[in-house]
Amino acid sequence: MTFIIIVLILLIFLYYENNKIDISNYKITSNKIKNEDLKILHLSDLHCKSFGKNQKYLIKKIKNINPDIIVFTGDLISRRVDKEKYINSYLLLEELSKTFPIYFTTGNHEYKSKALKEVQEKLTSFGVHVLINNYEKFTIKNTEIFIFGFDDTSNFNESFNKTFNTLDNIKDKLKSSQLNILLCHRPNFFKKQSSYGFDLIFSGHAHGGQFRIPFTHQGILMPDQGFFPKLTEGIHKDKNSTLIISRGLGNSGFPFRLFNHPEIVVVTLNNRTKFKKS
Repeated sequence: MTFIIIVLILLIFLYYENNKIDISNYKITSNKIKNEDLKILHLSDLHCKSFGKNQKYLIKKIKNINPDIIVFTGDLISRRVDKEKYINSYLLLEELSKTFPIYFTTGNHEYKSKALKEVQEKLTSFGVHVLINNYEKFTIKNTEIFIFGFDDTSNFNESFNKTFNTLDNIKDKLKSSQLNILLCHRPNFFKKQSSYGFDLIFSGHAHGGQFRIPFTHQGILMPDQGFFPKLTEGIHKDKNSTLIISRGLGNSGFPFRLFNHPEIVVVTLNNRTKFKKS
């Protein structure tokens, strides 16, 4: 009987750890914000996970936040699940795209699943802006925005060399008068990316280190960074660039996470308050 109780407690704990969504709020000052505050909601690494029937729980949280735009930094799907489960991911962006502008760039799982074309076509049909080594410019609340999607493939070196060549060719588009945003699935290239003059760089991929040391923000392992990785969550600064890393929503290689809840990141930009986490 004691064993059964222990198992039940463990199962409840694991369910809570993997389904309780944290909302991390950051405030960042920028003289490029013209009038009203600009609210950007950052999602990453859903990996086909469902939060309630038809993503009801997750959608409700996002709609309550009411962002101006949503950015999604890859791994919407997972190569480790049957394609029938992709519907969990498509439902989320289909519903959110009815209310919010969404900008999406690729993760390694879009390529490893060999479903990039399907994902791109589906998201485009919803009105999602899919950025794969290309950019868009738009104005919202009188703030001019330039946003670039940094492609991610399983052919690691070739892909990233190609993308940096693309950045070299369009770096004159990153004007100081506009808010320059980079979406990149992996945070690994932050030092190099910051040299281009992006104000904000959004990344995911690290899953918060998957298992974190209790009562700390220290992850245990990230394959691209090894043990006790540094770039797994939160805000990081280099030159004039700010990197914002999401711990993501779902799981991939490991079926669960510990002391590391799924996360929604909300960045509020204004021209008054220095950045801080609340």
